[in-house]
Amino acid sequence: MTTERPWIEGTHEDALEPDLPIIDPHHHLWDRPGNRYTLEELRADLAGQNVRQTVFIECGAMYRAGGPEEFRVIGETEWVQGIAAQSASGGFGEPRVATGIVGSADLRLGERVVPVLEAQLAASPQRFRGIRHRAAWVEPGELPNQAVGQPGHLLLNTDFRRGFAFLRPYGLSFEAWLYHPQLPELADLARAFPETVIILNHLGGPLGIGAYQGRRDEVFARWKTDFAAVAACPNVVLKVGGIQMVLNGYGWHERAQPPTSDELLTANRDWYLYAIEQFGPARCMFESNFPVDRLSCSYTVLWNQFKKLTLGFTAAERAALFHDTAQRVYRLAPY
Repeated sequence: MTTERPWIEGTHEDALEPDLPIIDPHHHLWDRPGNRYTLEELRADLAGQNVRQTVFIECGAMYRAGGPEEFRVIGETEWVQGIAAQSASGGFGEPRVATGIVGSADLRLGERVVPVLEAQLAASPQRFRGIRHRAAWVEPGELPNQAVGQPGHLLLNTDFRRGFAFLRPYGLSFEAWLYHPQLPELADLARAFPETVIILNHLGGPLGIGAYQGRRDEVFARWKTDFAAVAACPNVVLKVGGIQMVLNGYGWHERAQPPTSDELLTANRDWYLYAIEQFGPARCMFESNFPVDRLSCSYTVLWNQFKKLTLGFTAAERAALFHDTAQRVYRLAPY
């Protein structure tokens, strides 16, 4: 990701409230040809903010090259476990990276997913916390460059739900990555499994490109209604952030200069405030979604936006949003 750094640095801001403790509950790590985001790159982005701990979320990196197909995902957890151990040594700065790890598993395996879950837990006994089986999908032709073969209506799939039923017995949460038209399906899943913790990623994925371009007010109105139904499920927790992606339609990446925190806040305030109002701070946590959101803004600009958003909140509310909810939900030791 180093190729974007000169553009990202086109808008510089000092960190506001640099001592405010933060747990970043959503970032990725990968090492691909010509595209690297590992401990070194993440540490450079974190500089200036008081990030105490982070949670790694699966991104299809470093899968095993051989062996049974369903077990290849374990390679990602093994790799991130090593990075987490590096960070825990204390030789790479104060932030403790990947104190929580969320990996992947094909829940459509039904009962056959059990040995995969057990292998994930064995690969990182102290840190493995949950599964993300990505469910983001739209009708064919609605988005440019759609992934071919992505299953539709995954959250309603019978085989998927048979596999999903094993998460709670193994003490695992479920990360829900979807697009806003699928929010009713998530509400149905949450009601069907009220004892399983579900963590909704990226405000439920409001779309702003392809068939949804130029329809912000319409998307916002539909999102509000469907989002409220999800928030009514007490087993769902929300990640507030993750809407600076290209698919959200702001077009920040096309500008000559990255946005300021004030510009981000102007664009995002309505989404954030409604989301926090519906879930309450105790079920919300701010997230970076780096390095994906890094295509649009710097880490410091992103967190400055969250700090400005919450200036009128109580100290307890801010602590929940920036730190405490993530620590509780991911069962992270105090640090």
